[in-house]
Amino acid sequence: MNLTELGYTNERNEQASEWLEKGYVPGRVTLEHKGMYTLLTGFGEVKGEISGKMRFESSSREDYPAVGDWVMCDVRESDQAATIHSILPRSSKFSRKMAGVTTEEQIIATNIDTVFLVNALNNDFNVRRIERYLIMAWESGANPVIVLSKADLCEEVQERVNELETVAFGVPYHIISAQNREGLDELTQYVQDGKTVALLGSSGAGKSTLVNSLFGSDIQKVKEIREGDDKGKHTTTHRELFLMPQGGLMIDTPGMRELQLWNSSEGLSESFRDVEGLAELCKFRDCQHEGEPGCAVNAAIELGELTDERYSAYKKLQRELAYLERKNNQRAQQQEKAKWKKITKSMRR
Repeated sequence: MNLTELGYTNERNEQASEWLEKGYVPGRVTLEHKGMYTLLTGFGEVKGEISGKMRFESSSREDYPAVGDWVMCDVRESDQAATIHSILPRSSKFSRKMAGVTTEEQIIATNIDTVFLVNALNNDFNVRRIERYLIMAWESGANPVIVLSKADLCEEVQERVNELETVAFGVPYHIISAQNREGLDELTQYVQDGKTVALLGSSGAGKSTLVNSLFGSDIQKVKEIREGDDKGKHTTTHRELFLMPQGGLMIDTPGMRELQLWNSSEGLSESFRDVEGLAELCKFRDCQHEGEPGCAVNAAIELGELTDERYSAYKKLQRELAYLERKNNQRAQQQEKAKWKKITKSMRR
């Protein structure tokens, strides 16, 4: 298998040099399931698992391979199996806080060049959700592209676009109908040799249908949306990377009913450039935008240049990130303590 088609570059080869000298080979993670991995390598597709040493030294989810990762492994050709020893540095990483009360990172996909934020134009359209996806996309290091799907099910396309333009400044968007094969040609510019596109969106947004349409065959199962509320049913149950027949790679992901932020302060600033730009114009540097004289944010709201909903969303996300930072600091202290406890126990043995 030609690794350059999978996105293996000269830079990655330099990163892998130490491992290559030891006889290990690079592989890309296409599927992860209960601690087992499917890898694409120069020997073809193999099943992989991490080494005992790597497992022992791992202290958080970030230390384990994720879909899209480049890993160094030794391959046993006769068994079509491999042992993973290391993860090469990630060029991008899309993460969220794990669903529920646990303060832990869940890595959705790595080494992505472009993120397709797929949003259906039917009754499930929600600009507040788009704001969250944009924050996380900017934080990931990949380039966001908004895909407005199911145009054939919407009679107010222009109204939806007008709403989108109030939150997605400078982000390219494309209106498509996979059912009628409209707008798909515009997306092929992002699916190129060696480049990786990840599809993210809620259940029923049309991600799997889009993968099938661009692939040219039904490689992903799809289900109809529920009648009455246009909500989607879960179709994709795991993250998986596909090598496209025309070149390029795509990562399909399950729909996310809960999208909690993870270390997204820079993404927040990028997504809310309008709000933070106004804040810089306030008379006082420590302005809280709560009625102080010379507040540019309040003035913009009164003039209708900034909506209450947009500013309220910004404040809510700010509070969420501040809370997450406090929880992460506590968790980091606990992890450091557990790490040294493990080392001490090992030395005693």
